[in-house]
Amino acid sequence: MRFMMLMIPRGYEAAAPGAMPSADAVAAMMKYNEALKEAGVLITLDGLHPPSMGVRVSFESGKPVVTDGPFTESKEVIGGYWMIDVKSRDEAIAWAKRCPASNNETIEIRQVFEMTDFPADVQKAAAGFTEMQRDLASR
Repeated sequence: MRFMMLMIPRGYEAAAPGAMPSADAVAAMMKYNEALKEAGVLITLDGLHPPSMGVRVSFESGKPVVTDGPFTESKEVIGGYWMIDVKSRDEAIAWAKRCPASNNETIEIRQVFEMTDFPADVQKAAAGFTEMQRDLASR
């Protein structure tokens, strides 16, 4: 079962462009990342620049509208993520509990859809998706 663990750092929605974590925080996180890797559950991970450096493309009018960050209406933003492959939701929770997060950080855990989770008509509409994933992974 694949799960995405989303790091949600409180206050990151207002972080200035170029905001960086401390070296100590990164070192602690790297130990955690190594543990995920050594356990064979880590698929990928990345940190994200603050929303002040992002853009949003919305389609409310039926046409794309681009808005530069920061986004004042944001209450929670994603600061980074891990994609893990574990045997159960409980195992994903156990890994999240081991994270050296600070008291202003939350990890949201979301299970990734597998093709077998969908009914036949949706699987048919997504024909080629599994091959696309394989091709991307081999890059």
